[in-house]
Amino acid sequence: MSSELAIRVDGVGKAFAIYEKPHHRLLQQLFPNAGRSWHREFHALRDISFEVRRGETIGIVGRNGSGKSTLLQIICGTLTPSAGSVQVHGRIAALLELGAGFNPEFSGRENVYLNATVLGLTRNEIDERFDAIAAFADIGEFMDQPVKSYSSGMYVRLAFAVAINVTPDILVVDEALAVGDEAFQRKCHARIERLRSDGATILFVSHSAGMVVELCNRAVLLDRGELLAQGSPRHVVSRYHKLLYAPAARVDEVRARIRADSDSGVAISTSDARGDGEASDGSYFDPGLVSQSTLSYPSLGARIADPHIQTPGGQRVNVLRPGSEYFYTYTVHFERAAVGVRCGMLFRTTTGLDLAGGVSARAGEGLDVVEAGSHVVARFRFHCVLAPGAYFANAGVLGLDGEAEQYLDRRIDVIMFRVMPDLDRLATGLVDLGIGVDVTLEKKPE
Repeated sequence: MSSELAIRVDGVGKAFAIYEKPHHRLLQQLFPNAGRSWHREFHALRDISFEVRRGETIGIVGRNGSGKSTLLQIICGTLTPSAGSVQVHGRIAALLELGAGFNPEFSGRENVYLNATVLGLTRNEIDERFDAIAAFADIGEFMDQPVKSYSSGMYVRLAFAVAINVTPDILVVDEALAVGDEAFQRKCHARIERLRSDGATILFVSHSAGMVVELCNRAVLLDRGELLAQGSPRHVVSRYHKLLYAPAARVDEVRARIRADSDSGVAISTSDARGDGEASDGSYFDPGLVSQSTLSYPSLGARIADPHIQTPGGQRVNVLRPGSEYFYTYTVHFERAAVGVRCGMLFRTTTGLDLAGGVSARAGEGLDVVEAGSHVVARFRFHCVLAPGAYFANAGVLGLDGEAEQYLDRRIDVIMFRVMPDLDRLATGLVDLGIGVDVTLEKKPE
């Protein structure tokens, strides 16, 4: 990796004027020296400093409203800092607000030439790349129609196609990017990965811990406009999660610890940062990790209680170590008798994708009779083979109503848990299949 700097951010601050009433803006313009201010300042960024070297991939993480998008806009030049300076060396392409520079009255073809020119290409370069841009956007005959007639999906497909085919030295990406269908999104990410492998500098905002740890050389944590930490992705992501899942009453305390940790280089102690003690495998319980999307179905005589994950030794955890064994368990209280009882569970991603699950028995082979007033404890043993990131768990209990099976109680996203980053992970994708790889170098025949 070259030691030459691609981006230098030095003491950058950004303040916005907030006016309580619309006419105060006019009064401020007309009477700037009237002895009073007609506005108050909101500081979106305060004294941000860091450097990005050529070829590095830097992840920017932080809670909503922390100033991430404002920082990217300043780096790209679409916003001017109130304090400090930014130096950018090389052609930069930004995937922030896609299509912001498009003229709705122009055709797609005309906007390609307009937008690519703004991004620094000459007419001849655009001519050479136009076919590639059109093929990537894949909007067919609409290329020669005014973009005001485009659907929102077509609009952003064309904007992305232009930006990504500029072949930038520096690519700036906001995770707000979600264009087109799944196939097109995969094509977009594949192109970004190719730029990275070709040595481009990449700066992106992401809430995906797995992506930051896997792809980035370094990471930066922003919160309330301040740079709280920077360093290795694993170090920064762990602190981001402590802040993200901290109870509201403890946010200031956690912020202070992270800042002190960053200033002194001393790690936050386990006893301070975690609600319970650490298990033998390093997993632990984070009290701030609570599902906010739980959905409960109407109960038909049974009630699921106390769903949680625990270690084989019985310790409750919700931050899991990849490769370790755990139990997902809950208790079902029966308010009336039930027959053919089966229990089930399911793990899901943050986007709702069903990953893996199981039931306690095959259909027709559940518990014959469960009397009213009794309870059943379900324990599902599993190995944590999931990629680093956040996940949700469902719980459900089924019973027979005549010959038909129905849910007696069902809970969606009843708990949330997180899998720790693993820098030694060789598996790709969401699930580690335990694939063994044998690569043999054969000598060239003499």
